[in-house]
Amino acid sequence: MVDCGLPPERPVALTVAGSDPSGGAGLQADLKTFHQFGVYGMAVPAVLTSQNTLGVEAVLPLEPAFVRSQLDCIQRDIPPKAAKTGALGSAGIVREVASWARAADVPLVVDPVISSTSGQPLSSEDGLEALVRSLFPLSLMVTPNLHEAGMIAGMRVQSLVDMRRAAGRIADLGPQWVLVTGGHLKGDAVDVLWSDGQVRLFREARVAGPGHHGTGCAYSAAIAALIALGRTPPEAVCAAKRYVTEAIQRAPELGRGNHPVDHHAPAKWSGRLRSGGPNR
Repeated sequence: MVDCGLPPERPVALTVAGSDPSGGAGLQADLKTFHQFGVYGMAVPAVLTSQNTLGVEAVLPLEPAFVRSQLDCIQRDIPPKAAKTGALGSAGIVREVASWARAADVPLVVDPVISSTSGQPLSSEDGLEALVRSLFPLSLMVTPNLHEAGMIAGMRVQSLVDMRRAAGRIADLGPQWVLVTGGHLKGDAVDVLWSDGQVRLFREARVAGPGHHGTGCAYSAAIAALIALGRTPPEAVCAAKRYVTEAIQRAPELGRGNHPVDHHAPAKWSGRLRSGGPNR
């Protein structure tokens, strides 16, 4: 028999998030990203949306008990090696996800989605509070953008210095690692990764153009996939950021609004840091 070098057991990752019928963000984007990294993807919808590249028209959170039923069902059969969350919609759903995550003891990447790119709320105010109180302490990593980091840290985040301060404040809420993404700052796209008071900077050249729909989803999903593959958090961030940068560069001109990124961009499993490591 010819040995093709395939792993005997494919790593499994789970996403618990909102559904984007246009395929650019949410569960659909997460599953495409998992697949690109060679990870078997599973998905539990928490929120249904009516949206496209122009914006979100309607949001429907599911019943918390039904979300929990989905989680328990797959946990009994195919327990994931890593999981990520996106839009969870309500405090009740957040608490059920937290209860499951505590029992499952799975590495968890939390993308604290508060609103869509167009500004439509995807989480209630008490949902965000529940996320911070219930899910952050259980998470391996949280991945807020500038707006989300500012809301969670209770400060304006408009510079690299602000990003460092916000990451430290968010780390005090319980996550092991905090990644504040700087995609909305001017200049190079610089992200701040914080853990135990240590800061790593991840920098890529900024990509101009409208291909930014679903970047946060693809980024956090890539990190979760790489964690499932056994990479360390810094290695996962490094490889995921390169993947998302190229996905933006290759964005297809689909839709009349913010184009979705190209989830077929090359994905490298190694996630090795550049010579000398990230900037500090």
